[in-house]
Amino acid sequence: MPETALGPLRVLDFSRVLAGPFATMLLADLGATVIKVERPGTGDDTRSWGPPYDATGQATYFQSVNRNKTSVALDLGDPDDLAKARALALEADVVVENFRPGVMERLGLGPEVLLAANPGLVLCSVTGFGSGGGAALPGYDLLIQAVGGLMSITGDPAGEPQKVGVALVDVLAGLFASVGILAALRHRDRTGQGQRVEIDLLSSLLAALVNQGSAYTSGGTVPARMGNRHPSIAPYELVPCADHELALAVGNDRQFAALCEVIGLPGDTRFATNPARVEHRAELRALLEEHLGRRPAAEWAAELSAAGVPAGEVNDVAGAFALAERLGLSPTVDLPRPDGTSVRLTRNPIGLSATPARYETAPPDDPGQLTLPLPGWS
Repeated sequence: MPETALGPLRVLDFSRVLAGPFATMLLADLGATVIKVERPGTGDDTRSWGPPYDATGQATYFQSVNRNKTSVALDLGDPDDLAKARALALEADVVVENFRPGVMERLGLGPEVLLAANPGLVLCSVTGFGSGGGAALPGYDLLIQAVGGLMSITGDPAGEPQKVGVALVDVLAGLFASVGILAALRHRDRTGQGQRVEIDLLSSLLAALVNQGSAYTSGGTVPARMGNRHPSIAPYELVPCADHELALAVGNDRQFAALCEVIGLPGDTRFATNPARVEHRAELRALLEEHLGRRPAAEWAAELSAAGVPAGEVNDVAGAFALAERLGLSPTVDLPRPDGTSVRLTRNPIGLSATPARYETAPPDDPGQLTLPLPGWS
């Protein structure tokens, strides 16, 4: 078995739903031993979030972020189970939780208590709005997309604000959490001292607004919905062809010149530079529709790609996986279940030459696989 990047790191995961479980799955993929603490009987909320379900009746939502973990069922309101949870935390390298602020303290599992008993512990807390003025607010992805500005820049400018088609803020927060945990572990390796890692969904979204955020913070411009257009680049949008839309992502003047040559668009000083194209985007759009509307999108995509112009058809999810397969990216992995079946999931996109991601076990079928105590987690 190849060496893993994070073995024998021990992670105790109290988190539910998406952001925390996504972070701990990434750590598990890279070799950490992750024990997921679930409510007896019902388990993680997402075990009941369906349809869709897979062939064995498991909710595919839960499957998406819980591979390579084992599960223990503990009722944290029960003194005996709480004592077991505390014992696991005192042997852990990392504890991840996404309770509302104050819950871990009320359980006797707060950072002061755990770090006093386990000074090398890294304790990661994921909240919706932080532990200050927003501590009492529930942190659901749709809510964060709305109040965090993402919906205001997503969708048709003539329509209503739109959410992204996946719980993107949770995914972003999970990524930030995993980076924060790894940074804290690096510090612990040098000093022996653990620390608290705090991630909140609203701050994660604001950081991920990148250029749209700096348009406001640095330029004083409040971005608005532009549909599929880009505020600073043209053409960077969907353009209708003879059958359906083509995605054009022309990022520089060289690519635009190649686009003009392929589709037969004559030179025009209005479009000589990107700032000029942004200024005259309506006139450019009309010309692109006229020329690209003469042929199917697939034909244009092939010719433009061959000429070095970023262009492609709009795939559904099945088409996206098929494209990745054709490109040799091996986008899926099959993980074995105890009953001899397997579940197919999206692979970890991190490529490591010496310590690749592992794919050992399917998400746990039921909460409570493990029997406690687990001395040394061995």
